Amino acid sequence: MQSLDMATTDLREVNATLQAQTSASNQTEWVIDNPRGAHAVAVGLDTPISVTVRGSTGYYCAGMNAGATIHVQGSVGPGVAENMMSGTVIVDGDASQYAGATGHGGLLVIRGNASSRCGISMKGIDIVVQGSVGHMSAFMAQKGTLVVLGDAGDALGDSLYEARLFVRGSVKSLGADCVEKEMRAEHLDRLADLLERAGADAKPSEFRRYGSARRLYHFNIDHADQY
Repeated sequence: MQSLDMATTDLREVNATLQAQTSASNQTEWVIDNPRGAHAVAVGLDTPISVTVRGSTGYYCAGMNAGATIHVQGSVGPGVAENMMSGTVIVDGDASQYAGATGHGGLLVIRGNASSRCGISMKGIDIVVQGSVGHMSAFMAQKGTLVVLGDAGDALGDSLYEARLFVRGSVKSLGADCVEKEMRAEHLDRLADLLERAGADAKPSEFRRYGSARRLYHFNIDHADQY
């Protein structure tokens, strides 16, 4: 296991070292010590290496991830796993705003709570939040899955497209064009798979599903007040 200590190694060097790894390298397991809330830790990784961050981070941790497994043993600031393509990001603590924003793929697991706009404009990423999420979560979500074991704040799924939302707790309010939908067998199977991969202790039958009513795909004067 390789170690990088941010008490003595600056952020640019830490990221450059991780980004330089290739699939041919035998240095596949890394530890980052003393992140001390630094921004943009472990960003732009495109090799299936494993990175453990021992502590909390600031903005955009694990952004643009493509294949790596990044485990933060702490909490994260805004934009964790922003624009992630593939791989896995796990946060043991809480996440600030817009976790998983614009993510195209991969799995983001937040074991605490996530703040507002979790999953905003998601484009294929799967997000499992074991706590609750704040207002405007899954705003304009286009594709992928958001699973919330706790509660959801105001305007869940506002103006979403084809993303699937599963919430076990209460929903304060639904956003424009977001409605509760039937939970069919394929949804239970999909949810069971995500819960297992995230290590979440919950039963699919405890959740409700939400999705787009598809009224806002094309302008309709009868729905003008919802745009």
